[in-house]
Amino acid sequence: MSKKRVAIIGAGPSGTAQLRAFQSAAEKGAEIPEIVCFEKQDDWGGLWNYTWRTGLDEYGEPVHCSMYRYLWSNGPKEGLEFADYTFEEHFGKQIASYPPRAVLRDYILGRVEKAGVRDWVRFRHPVRWVTYREDTGKFRVTAEDLKAQKVYTEEFDHVICASGHFSTPNVPHFDGLDGFNGRVLHAHDFRDALEFKDKDILIIGTSYSAEDIGSQCWKYGCKSVTVSYRTAPMGFKWPDNWEEVPLLTRVEGNTCTFKDGSQKRVDAIILCTGYLHHFPFMDEPLKLRTANRLATADLYKGVVWNANPKLFYLGMQDQWFTFNMFDAQAWWVRDAILGRIEIPSDRAVLDADVTRRVAEEDASDDPIGYQGDYVKELIAETDYPSFDVDGACAAFYEWKTHKKQDIMGFRNNSYKSVMTGTMAPAHHTPWVDALDDSMEAYLRN
Repeated sequence: MSKKRVAIIGAGPSGTAQLRAFQSAAEKGAEIPEIVCFEKQDDWGGLWNYTWRTGLDEYGEPVHCSMYRYLWSNGPKEGLEFADYTFEEHFGKQIASYPPRAVLRDYILGRVEKAGVRDWVRFRHPVRWVTYREDTGKFRVTAEDLKAQKVYTEEFDHVICASGHFSTPNVPHFDGLDGFNGRVLHAHDFRDALEFKDKDILIIGTSYSAEDIGSQCWKYGCKSVTVSYRTAPMGFKWPDNWEEVPLLTRVEGNTCTFKDGSQKRVDAIILCTGYLHHFPFMDEPLKLRTANRLATADLYKGVVWNANPKLFYLGMQDQWFTFNMFDAQAWWVRDAILGRIEIPSDRAVLDADVTRRVAEEDASDDPIGYQGDYVKELIAETDYPSFDVDGACAAFYEWKTHKKQDIMGFRNNSYKSVMTGTMAPAHHTPWVDALDDSMEAYLRN
């Protein structure tokens, strides 16, 4: 094949999966394209890079990080383990099932550091604009070297957008917020639960961030947690100082009034109201617009941009599976670019694939199994190491049961690795008492 050029936007878990996919092919003797990965941060890892900064960074760029101190995985690591790089290989031993952020980041980066692909990444290079030229059949990617203060444009045969969709907050309006006599923030800007020690906090939303940020604040000593829901409460067996109420309708001073007429005085309001799929650097004909769901709009096989199959999007689904699903997608995209997989040339076929996936998701009452089947489908078409996807699903099912049994203690459970068959040990300290989230503290025997 002639030497193609491939641009990857983002070096988080999806982008690094794509780097590893191409390196894996090269390791086996395949000729691969020239790979250029553009990363806006100064290191790879995406959302797993913690920073104290909120708003804008030192270059005036929107801060990508939605990560906060004391975050622990809210799902078992046995559901996200790489098939080609296990936790035991990385740490030299099996570890407990719910690692904190620093441990997971070390694991993610260990694989790409071993692969030796860091030179493929241009750090502090946000992409400013991507267009497609019909006359040349190539993409024009404009990026900025923030350190050199230089904007430049290069041409590529393919673009893979792996910039994620958990960094641009969805911020709804509520009457009276502009006069609230306390702290108002979105989950994107939440950094430290200790800020809310001895405070009465209101959380808007019932997503995973609402559940976890509320739990963190409770763990580190807030006075009370009130969660305001739009459609239904989460319904777990919360502690005594935790309650769920209908949607917020207005704020007056520090008093919040809810849809059922009840009121609560609070010191802080945290908007756990989700994120937007936001790609301001994409020309309109290339821009993905989709709801946060398992079957994304306009993406054949969940990755190919139907309107231009030379463009790919990774990790744009709502997620039960994460790292190994990104791998399945990255290996599939790699093989499509290498010509090992043929993408249908008929647009109607591509659109029909999306329509079918949406209908199947709508008809399914098992989102975990639905996404597990999607992972199996992609893996079957590449040389990504086959693994027990059903076993990973089983870990997720167990996890859901454990959360219903004890929402503040589910992280104390252990699961079996579907890659090695090894049972995870119990963590040395119950989660509620483990106030140190450092890697050193976590890995202590």
